[in-house]
Amino acid sequence: MAAISRDEVAHLARLSRLAVTPDELDMFAGQLDVILQSVARVGEVAADDIPPTSHSVPLTNVFRDDVVVPGLSSEEALAMAPDVAEQRFRVPRILEEEA
Repeated sequence: MAAISRDEVAHLARLSRLAVTPDELDMFAGQLDVILQSVARVGEVAADDIPPTSHSVPLTNVFRDDVVVPGLSSEEALAMAPDVAEQRFRVPRILEEEA
């Protein structure tokens, strides 16, 4: 027996505001049924003696520690800019503004 009916798929489509044809309802019902059966099978395999995990292998952080280093002052950063206006980099306009 199917885990999800055609009417339930139509209801989900309405809730999702999706326009679905009658042929798509049948197709989606079959696809969702396969998905739900697969999820049910995974639930059957899970055993009480196996703790839940988010990853199958342990993960370690590969990032280095943050180290504060001195940066450029705004004057140093703007000194090499081709065009500066009001203590900011000035760049060519790429989008036209609407009037």
